[in-house]
Order: sequence, then C-alpha cells, then structure tokens
Amino acid sequence: MTEKDFIRCELLVLSWQRGNCERAAHDLVELFQRPLLYYVRRLVRSEEDAWDALQETFMAVLKALKTIRDGRALPAFVYRTARNAALSQQRRRREEPLVEDIAETVDEAAELQLTADEAADVHRGLELLPLPQRESLTLFFLEDLSIAQIAELTGVPEGTVKSRLFHAKRALKRHLGRRLEGGGHE
Repeated sequence: MTEKDFIRCELLVLSWQRGNCERAAHDLVELFQRPLLYYVRRLVRSEEDAWDALQETFMAVLKALKTIRDGRALPAFVYRTARNAALSQQRRRREEPLVEDIAETVDEAAELQLTADEAADVHRGLELLPLPQRESLTLFFLEDLSIAQIAELTGVPEGTVKSRLFHAKRALKRHLGRRLEGGGHE
C-alpha cells in the first residue's frame, strides 16, 4: 500500500468513528474491493465463494471500525479478516487440499509481457499450489505486502513465509515450463 492509501485508511476510520458511516463504508469498499477480491479468489475455489467471503469480510470490518485506534493498522486487519472469512468459506465447502507442486514465478511472469493465454496459465498454476504457498505468492507479489506483514497476517514465522515463497515460485516455474515444452497444452 502507498502512503496515500494509509492516509485514506486513517481518514476512513476517523470518518466512521465520527458518525459518517455511509461515507466510510463506501470508502472502505472502494479502497479494498478489487485487491481483496483478487486475494480471496486465490484462497477459495469459486468466484461465488470469493464474493461470499468478501461480503463477510466487509461486514466484520465495518462492525470493528469503531474499535480501531490506528487507521494505519486497517489494511492488515482487513486482509486478516478476509483471510479468515475465506478459510471459513473453504472449511464450509469441505474442499480437498490442493495438489502440491505447480510452477513459475509470478515475478518472472510479471517481467514479461503476458498474453491472455499466458496469464491464464499463471492463474491455473496458482490454483494448483497448496493454499499456504498460493496465499504467500499472492500477498507478496500481487498485493505488495512485505514478508514481515505476511508473517503477521498468516501467523507464521518470517522464515516459513520465505520457504513458502521459494517452493511456490519453484513449483510455478516447473508448471509453466511444462506448458511451454508441451506447446502450451498439458
């Protein structure tokens, strides 16, 4: 998040606490809907489940806004709430664990000019990663969170986050390599 976003978060919390709830709710959704939907979509199996988790997230965050003392803490709180909502959604669906090894790095893919098909391959590769690896990659490369922020959000040591990133990048790289060797077909 940029400094401007953190300032928006501080203003949003103050606005809510001063009774301008409608405006604060609008600002919350405007600031977080797109990145949260993308993040949550990587944690659950369907877009419908992602929207349900997102709605649950916004409801929980709005209820808690009156208790937040530091508006700069809002993004971490929102992402943690979204993560919990997505994991609850996943548990309710009783989904099977995801296949372990899939490949190519999101950062390497981002350096390339990706076609729509290549971007779809990256997304398919992400879907095949185990949830902890997929979540770490999404938060680090796509949501721009630091390793320390990811560790705090997920409740694991920084070393575990680094390990998850390493293994996820390696698996994603292998997946995309196989796709290229096979002429784009698996």
